[in-house]
Amino acid sequence: MAGTLLFNALREAIDEEMAKDPHVCVMGEDVGEYGGSYKVTKDLYEKYGELRVLDTPIAENSFTGMAVGAAMTGLRPIVEGMNMGFLLLAFNQISNNMGMLRYTSGGNFTIPTVVRGPGGVGRQLGAEHSQRLEAYFHAVPGIKIVACSTPTNAKGLMKAAIRDNNPVLFFEHVLLYNLSEELPDGDYVCALDQADVVKEGKDLTLLTYSRMRHHCLKALPQLEEKGIDAELIDLISLKPFDMETICKSIKKTHRVIIVEECMKTGGIGAELIALINENCFDDLDSRPIRLSSQDIPTPYNGQLENLTIIQPHQIVESAEEIIKKGL
Repeated sequence: MAGTLLFNALREAIDEEMAKDPHVCVMGEDVGEYGGSYKVTKDLYEKYGELRVLDTPIAENSFTGMAVGAAMTGLRPIVEGMNMGFLLLAFNQISNNMGMLRYTSGGNFTIPTVVRGPGGVGRQLGAEHSQRLEAYFHAVPGIKIVACSTPTNAKGLMKAAIRDNNPVLFFEHVLLYNLSEELPDGDYVCALDQADVVKEGKDLTLLTYSRMRHHCLKALPQLEEKGIDAELIDLISLKPFDMETICKSIKKTHRVIIVEECMKTGGIGAELIALINENCFDDLDSRPIRLSSQDIPTPYNGQLENLTIIQPHQIVESAEEIIKKGL
């Protein structure tokens, strides 16, 4: 039996939640008749109509602000950023409005809003379409951030995000939409604040998320051939981090490598290292290592593009180094 593609898993989650709750609505550029830039909202326009699946003008600040107002009046909007890089135009609405209104209103308003869309380094999409904005929004109080990596957690996380009474930034990777997998039966929901221990191990901990989960999975057989038993953890929740799972793993392995597609300077890995040093310092036998993208705009040239992001062989080399040094 053929599995479900990741973009269809997201679509199923949105469809099921819209059918269950009439307050759930979708808005964004081309989400209606066109079905979304990556077909995540395909056919929902015909099923639910233009008031619940709203095609908007090319004005991210305006329709994101509209979603905040809709949430304040009792709706549960899902905002699609056609490309997550475009949401920089709505930074004020996400940070000053979504993140703060529950607090600045003294709890009189909740903002149950999901902001979702494709991001990450694709295949020759150019610098402005290869943005990784998770670190940009990481410092914003009042929001949750998750990154899906498989069809199963994509569907479960989307359902959880829609039901949550807080604003959730939902990061999807443009190169994972055609990933296929059999989905669990029934109405299953993934926790928004829980990491996934993909593989247990004893020699070192690999912390990663989104597309880099699959680069780490490619590295695991090579590590096993070299006698290195790595534990792989998909963070999933980028805000808050599941520090309980992370610390438990480091207490066992005493070594940690962070693999991210985010930029090194001010990235997710930088914050993780700070927290690991604060919470797990005595359990570490070596300094934490972060493998991150280079701090340059992503080149359009395909070969140069690949050189800017971490590849599986670099994960293997770093693991070998940290083990051989016996640090």
